[in-house]
Amino acid sequence: LSDDLTELAQQVEQAAETPHVVLNMANVTFIGSSNLGLLLALRRLIADRGRLFKVCSVSDQVWSIFLVTGLDKVFRFAPDPMTALAGIQIEEAKNA
Repeated sequence: LSDDLTELAQQVEQAAETPHVVLNMANVTFIGSSNLGLLLALRRLIADRGRLFKVCSVSDQVWSIFLVTGLDKVFRFAPDPMTALAGIQIEEAKNA
């Protein structure tokens, strides 16, 4: 996960126009403190560029880490990628 998050951050930094980002965590079964730090940095990077960042398909094991750390109140979550994308479209339309 660390490598994927680092690569994603690099792609966001290098993008001519920063996209909204949906992070599908369906295959993630464990998340450590370094991963949480990378997620927070990625969230800030995207937010600083005025874009939206949503996390989706979080397993119960990973969700418990978000709850224990209080990060469930920091990130925006969706049950699946399609719902996350639809939520971004709705938020974009409200802000337009």
